This record gives sequence, C-alpha cells and structure tokens, in this order.
Amino acid sequence: MDNMEKEKNIFKRMGAYLRDVRGEMKKVTWPSKNDLTKTTIAVVIISLFFGVYLFGVDVVFTRIFQHIGGFFR
Repeated sequence: MDNMEKEKNIFKRMGAYLRDVRGEMKKVTWPSKNDLTKTTIAVVIISLFFGVYLFGVDVVFTRIFQHIGGFFR
C-alpha cells in the first residue's frame, strides 16, 4: 500500500467514524432542564457535606497525632 492509499483510507475511516458519532448522538436522551438543575444541586450539597465531614475527620486525626507525638518529646 503506497502513501496515497493510506491517506485516502484514513480519510474514509475518519468520515465513517464521524457519521457513526452523528448517528449515536441522535440516539442520546438528554436530561431536561429541571432534571439537570436537581442533579446539580444534589451534587453540590453532597460535595459540601463530604468536604465538611473530611475536614472534621482531618482535624480530629491531627489532634490525636499531635497528642501522641507529645509523648515522644
């Protein structure tokens, strides 16, 4: 296979890929604005909850290890 045939083949494959992508995108069911808003709010609230939770766990463990470290000084 010479260089020109490889170039034509790659463009055919890219065209087929893009046609397949377009076909698959037509099958996608996109969420409604209401669903998107609800899930976004849920993600933000859950992220804040776990952020505060992990901060608390970090503070507790930091104090525990500082206390333990004080025994070895």
